[in-house]
Amino acid sequence: MKPLSQLAAEQALSVRVVLTDIDDTITTDGMLTASAYASLEALHRAGFIVVPVTGRPAGWCDHIARMWPVDAVVGENGAFYFRYDRENKRMHQHFWATPEELRLNRQKLNDIEREVLASVQGSALASDQSYRIADLAIDFCEDVPALPEAEVDRIVSIFERAGAQAKVSSIHVNGWFGAYDKLSMAKTLLSDVFKIDWDTAREQVIYAGDSPNDEPMFAAFPLSVGVANVHALAHRLKNKPTYITHGHSGEGFAELASILLKATSQRSPARV
Repeated sequence: MKPLSQLAAEQALSVRVVLTDIDDTITTDGMLTASAYASLEALHRAGFIVVPVTGRPAGWCDHIARMWPVDAVVGENGAFYFRYDRENKRMHQHFWATPEELRLNRQKLNDIEREVLASVQGSALASDQSYRIADLAIDFCEDVPALPEAEVDRIVSIFERAGAQAKVSSIHVNGWFGAYDKLSMAKTLLSDVFKIDWDTAREQVIYAGDSPNDEPMFAAFPLSVGVANVHALAHRLKNKPTYITHGHSGEGFAELASILLKATSQRSPARV
């Protein structure tokens, strides 16, 4: 991982789209700081397409799509994207699975939930689970004392034995049924909504993240950035980000935004 300061100006100038994780990438210790939020708004006003790509639930993503300075949001690790049409006051939702598939998957996830909570002492259902549609989130350090890494691995193995996918974020193990992840839904969103094909995306998209559930994005985009706290989970990553910030969490995201804004300040007029 190279210092973000080594990102060439011509590469920064090529960026049209900023995709970013939320937890511990935009937020810091669970808080959305003024500087990180201001960086989102500055990028949006400067004409970048800004899209959070998160493991957080549908209920949160409805709020984010409506009220944050973003163009869309991918949620529950790729289960859907939401895009709010501000002019017509309409929320557009696209789900990977059908309603019937979601219903059947929830039954299987309920079985996994019971097994995890009975088998892994100290684990808990994520506090945002009631706002989720497609996945199951098990808390291992957000609102509970941090579990040993071996116990996190046990949670992952329970999901996988049941045939589910499982990804570790900085706070949760998220599991679901379906052949999707953050990358597959991000690609769908870029193509469907913004008419950006994959070859173009690899040249125009930069992705920021901090944890193993960001790995598909780190692997796919040559311009990928880990905020400094990615070091804590780097041993879980086969595919690491190309660049790393000096600052942790929201400070690291603000660092990335500053570099992009500086490089592109003369490229196009800001939004009003």
